[in-house]
Amino acid sequence: MLAGACLLWVLHAQAPDQLRQIAEAGRLADLRWPDFSDYRQHVKNFYEPGGYAPAWLRGGQPTPQALAVIATLQKAEAKGLAAEDYDGSRWPARLARLSTAPDTERAQFDAALTVCTMRYISDLHIGKVNPKHFEFGLDVEHKKYNLPDLLRQRLISAPDPGAVLESVEPPYPGYKRTQAALQRYFELARQDDGEQLPVPAKTVAPGSPYAGVPRLTRLLRLVGDLPQDAPAAADPNRYDGALVDAVKRFQRRHGLQADGRLGAQTVKALNVPLSLRVRQLQWTLERWRWMPQDFPQPPIVVNVPEFRLRAYSAEQEGKIALEMNVIVGKAYGHKTPIFADTMQYVVLRPYWNVTPSIQRSEIVPAILKDRDYISKKGFEVTTQRGEVVTSGTINDEVLAGIRSGKLAVRQKPGNTNSLGLVKLIFPNSHNVYLHSTPVPELFSQSRRDFSHGCIRVEKPAELTAWALRNNPGWDVERVRKEMTGGKDNQQVNLTKPLPVLILYGTAIVNEAGEVLFFDDIYGLDADLEKVLAKGYPYPG
Repeated sequence: MLAGACLLWVLHAQAPDQLRQIAEAGRLADLRWPDFSDYRQHVKNFYEPGGYAPAWLRGGQPTPQALAVIATLQKAEAKGLAAEDYDGSRWPARLARLSTAPDTERAQFDAALTVCTMRYISDLHIGKVNPKHFEFGLDVEHKKYNLPDLLRQRLISAPDPGAVLESVEPPYPGYKRTQAALQRYFELARQDDGEQLPVPAKTVAPGSPYAGVPRLTRLLRLVGDLPQDAPAAADPNRYDGALVDAVKRFQRRHGLQADGRLGAQTVKALNVPLSLRVRQLQWTLERWRWMPQDFPQPPIVVNVPEFRLRAYSAEQEGKIALEMNVIVGKAYGHKTPIFADTMQYVVLRPYWNVTPSIQRSEIVPAILKDRDYISKKGFEVTTQRGEVVTSGTINDEVLAGIRSGKLAVRQKPGNTNSLGLVKLIFPNSHNVYLHSTPVPELFSQSRRDFSHGCIRVEKPAELTAWALRNNPGWDVERVRKEMTGGKDNQQVNLTKPLPVLILYGTAIVNEAGEVLFFDDIYGLDADLEKVLAKGYPYPG
């Protein structure tokens, strides 16, 4: 008995040295992702106050908190994360060996649990990859926890470690709905047989024969677009009846023209494996974690691949006050940037100040073809101080000034102005803002990436009035009056500035619980997948 006690004392005396060495190395070969150099200082700061004594072991056995944390790590898939990133399959064998494990292995167990827990908390709270790696204007630095303090003060002695870990998640209703949808799509992916629909040589109209009707019926029943009690098709080779309505619902959920016709785009979307839909939901959860968590006002949110804007109520959390279609930047060359900023003012009947890049690439070539282009399009040439040089025929001297950038070009206010009759400004380095448009017919298109980067809104008067709702007297009637016949270039400062979030999510769960999927128009899902595939350490 005495010899056993002495051996245990020796093991505990050696553990601090082992833990100190592991922390200093920033590497532990026993981990699924051995390199934890990006967490090395956190691990040192966690163990140092306790003299590098094991934090998760008592008498050589795991504490109740250790077992609860391990159980949470093993269920990481429920949060849109991968359990293997936190050694999910390795914990049972480690636990089984602990009672007879040498001191070195116990130290490795303790360090592994510390690293995996820190990774899990960080991944769940701010995401795995810093959004700045993708040149997103979203800042997660101020959201970061002091991980050593969180573990030591809130977790290692917590009566309910699971509750502590859940508390680090983003608070958004949309995030929680996306998590619930992920669980559903995990199950749907397991149930689906994966059969591919035949691609028709030409679009299949309702009432036409189609060999894929049995598979189409099974798939749409599975994902919920075709009700379970809908009657089976009278002719298994004819596309008609309730199946047409189900296809329309599927099309609407996937950002397609809801015409009920089986064209190439619709069949392509139907043939996307449900396992890929699972990954889309996981990528969306990652991006949710990048979002600012505290808003001084309900925000305006634009989801770029959805081509949709939502404004949220101040009175009811998560309730949409206003929503509309938008037009965003072209996928090739003029992508709308992803960032967060604050709307400060609106401009009614604005000038359009042509950007230097558009001036060089579009205006100059147009003038070379037609020296009266400026006057025909309602433009004028100004000095950099805004003094008008000419709005008529362009001579060689003025053209040289435009080409060099010494002179600027702007479009005069009015119905044909490219910005329409209002712009809503949240000053940012991208020179991107919300504005109306003289060509509203483009909002009827299912894919709406037509702009140079700014965001055109479908209901400009309603959005402007909503943004100015705290400015006395600025109701929608007055906004419309000033847009159509008011002063040119009239600036109205918001009494209460509004946060604006420009986001990118190809999987969205709306307030009704519908799961909506959209094309990866900018290839940002593909970029995220490549980075995540590399494993830890992720770009910080």
